[in-house]
Amino acid sequence: MRTLTVPLPGREYNLLIQSGLLPGSGGYIRSLLPRCRKAALVTDTNVAPLYGQTVVDSLTQAGFQVETFVVPAGEASKNAQQLSQLWGGFARFGLTRTDCVVALGGGVVGDLAGFAAATILRGVALIQIPTTLLSQVDSSVGGKVAIDLPEGKNLAGAFYQPRLVLMDPNTLNTLPDETFADGMAEVIKYGCIADDAFLEFLSQNLSRASIMAHIGQVLYTCCHIKAEVVAEDELDTGRRMILNFGHTLGHAYELAGHYSTYTHGQAVAAGMVRAAELGTALGLTPAHLSGSIARLVSAFGLPTAIPCSPQEYEAAIGLDKKGAGSSISLILLDRPGHAVAYPIPKQQLLAML
Repeated sequence: MRTLTVPLPGREYNLLIQSGLLPGSGGYIRSLLPRCRKAALVTDTNVAPLYGQTVVDSLTQAGFQVETFVVPAGEASKNAQQLSQLWGGFARFGLTRTDCVVALGGGVVGDLAGFAAATILRGVALIQIPTTLLSQVDSSVGGKVAIDLPEGKNLAGAFYQPRLVLMDPNTLNTLPDETFADGMAEVIKYGCIADDAFLEFLSQNLSRASIMAHIGQVLYTCCHIKAEVVAEDELDTGRRMILNFGHTLGHAYELAGHYSTYTHGQAVAAGMVRAAELGTALGLTPAHLSGSIARLVSAFGLPTAIPCSPQEYEAAIGLDKKGAGSSISLILLDRPGHAVAYPIPKQQLLAML
């Protein structure tokens, strides 16, 4: 088993990474929460038939009373209506502050269940059990939980750290190729922003099979980078911004596709390529990097560019949480494996786009 700690003073928590971990998940949670009586398991319509019963059985064997809440799979479930339904369900279940919410699924489930856990009874313990590559390397770690609004993605949310993150790489075997590729966009991001050697490793392992052959190393490397960044800047006011490399433009591409045409990973992939091109135009990013990133994302079937109108760029940039007044901190690379926050007037960025 590989173990990582997110070292937040007084609120540190562990990430456990091990193939075949899922059937023992209840025992790990019981060891952490000996007084917990009830576990509200939140999952979706894709994951519930695959892994729901395994986790329910494990929780029950560990002495938890379990109720399962299944939401429709997909980004559309990250909304206020689904959040309200969870609140009501938790209340009817009789959840108390000594009980817990267990999020079993990808990023949508983790975000939605996490926000529900953060807000019901002003906060109950949250356990993340991510089942997709994207959620294992990124969204389950760091405490960002949110829902989408009609005006934009992740605009209502909180910083709410989990008490434990359990990762079973075996769950990745059931992912469709497109969903696996989604996660690879975030994997590539970590190499771009913080680890040149990892970026080189990825350039030598350009297939799903090759990545899965080294999946323990991949998960550990990405989570180690994120844990270090989160420990330094939990509330995303400084260094943590680098985790959004490719995301400012990626959110514009998601908006352009009405959050249904392009997945998050596809949008981030194209956003990273475009950000590298902008960095070169601004005299910061080495000229070869956009091509290197494009080759990497292309190898996993991800797009290198997505059509986007000036109005869609303007809408996404206007709502970007890295904005401050008339400027925005655009995350750019100044060398392979190193990102910086580059302050730029929004109008200048829009003109360049």
